[in-house]
Amino acid sequence: MSDAWLVGRARELIAAVQRQEHENQLEIVKIMDELLEETLRRGEPTLVAQLLRASAFSRLVTRGLAAEAEPRLDEMLAHTRRHGLSLLRADAHALRGRRLVLAAQEDAALTEIARALAILDDSTIPDRQVGVRNWNRMQSMALIDCWIVLNQLGVYEAAEEVIGRAHQAIRESASPHEITLQLMNRVKMLLGWGLRLERIEQYDESAEKFRTAASMAVAAEGPFAESLFPRKIGVSAVDQVGVLAAALALHDPAAEHVERLQGMHLGHHYPHEQELVAIALARCLDQTGRRTDALQVLREARDVLAEDVSQPSMRLTLSRELARLDPDAASQSLIDYATALETEMWALRESQIATLNARREHERLSAEHGAITQQALQDPLTGLPNRRALDERLRSLASSADAQPLAVALVDLDGFKGVNDKQSHAEGDNVLRVVASTLRDALRGDDVVARYGGDEFIVLLPGAPASAAKMALGRAAKSVATLPHHLSHGVTLSIGLVSLRPQERAEQVLARADAAMYEAKRGGGNQVASANSMVGDGMGGWPGETAPTDPAWSAEDPT
Repeated sequence: MSDAWLVGRARELIAAVQRQEHENQLEIVKIMDELLEETLRRGEPTLVAQLLRASAFSRLVTRGLAAEAEPRLDEMLAHTRRHGLSLLRADAHALRGRRLVLAAQEDAALTEIARALAILDDSTIPDRQVGVRNWNRMQSMALIDCWIVLNQLGVYEAAEEVIGRAHQAIRESASPHEITLQLMNRVKMLLGWGLRLERIEQYDESAEKFRTAASMAVAAEGPFAESLFPRKIGVSAVDQVGVLAAALALHDPAAEHVERLQGMHLGHHYPHEQELVAIALARCLDQTGRRTDALQVLREARDVLAEDVSQPSMRLTLSRELARLDPDAASQSLIDYATALETEMWALRESQIATLNARREHERLSAEHGAITQQALQDPLTGLPNRRALDERLRSLASSADAQPLAVALVDLDGFKGVNDKQSHAEGDNVLRVVASTLRDALRGDDVVARYGGDEFIVLLPGAPASAAKMALGRAAKSVATLPHHLSHGVTLSIGLVSLRPQERAEQVLARADAAMYEAKRGGGNQVASANSMVGDGMGGWPGETAPTDPAWSAEDPT
């Protein structure tokens, strides 16, 4: 299985999980987790982030599993921050917003979307290592996830801006599936927007939204036939996708739509389309004199939506449809009051938009300030902490009782000079980046990996006893030694490991680690050596351990 196959398979499953029986959804979630496990073994940062997203997304759209998405989104955020994957970090915030909407925390969801958009605003230059097409696809994916939340909250003006940006991102390289997804999303937004305008009696504007949505539904026919969506071959898109059928019916309610919509009303749906199908069907039934049947359809949809708190605007729209078709259930004065209240609520959307924009700008400025601060403490080549950041972290850990015992390792690359001499300095830089990433991923989240200079790194392992520190660094050395040759060019690691002594200064402990590293070099490299294995270092033991009786603490070949 290639990396490209894994990403492609995850995309297929994401398309499928949104329109399946619950039992099948659970099976897809299980398969998605197996794909994630495989990517974690491979360790390629972008691939891991994409599969974390897929695993979280599949849970967000599966009934009863939304809470399980949270730890995966937390892991995705931490992973994307660590590896500088800005687009996927923005997507993690967007999916968090979706999770918060499901938990009826609308204001917190708006904050997450503001964070996502602020990151996307500052991520306009494609990463050449990712490739322009993949960069645009990830940008579009993050924007669509932002759009979903804004659409759910009924902030349509902001949603329209975001979906327009998503379209721009992939307009030149979009696949049929991506084009179909864009059209379906825009149709869904326009229908929700049109229904919302009706609630404040702006019928001309509403009719224009429905007309545009119907045109897009017709335009979706071609790309849908080549998309990844589960579909019946030879059957038109409007006969298979509820939101497209609803667009035609809301634009021109008539008897000709009833049979099609009745079949869709009873079938499986993509997220947030069942209510649109119900409203469209009810209007067509009412148009043909079947008001009782129309009311039954709306009541059933209302009962289903009663358990779904993720669409506050659509819940009100359904209530309005019922009141409109069932005048016996509501007095005219109550209807007039509801109309006035709707107008006031519509005006409040301006406050929501202002809040979103203010938070978006705040997040952007905060990120800009944080980036400037981070640059002063970050190695620009590898993204790891630099010498200044290392000194600060070492001082902090040395004074913390919780960090004791503190293992300190100096890591040097074996054979790196040959890469620069025989290949190029640019290729040498690539090797440094790959090794830095591999070293970082092989260790715990709270371990510190910093670039010391040249081809040397420092590792701080707080709270690590001798055996644990040696095993962890041995695994790291093995991970580098087994990298594909085209990535590492055969470099390995010589690691010198010591323990911080009481009252020892930073330069002293680093000098001892440096001496231990040269011991590993003299042993042939690709190994971990400790101060205990060095002649003349009688104080090289670890607190609470007896060095001479610890045979595992001598130079070790991790392979």
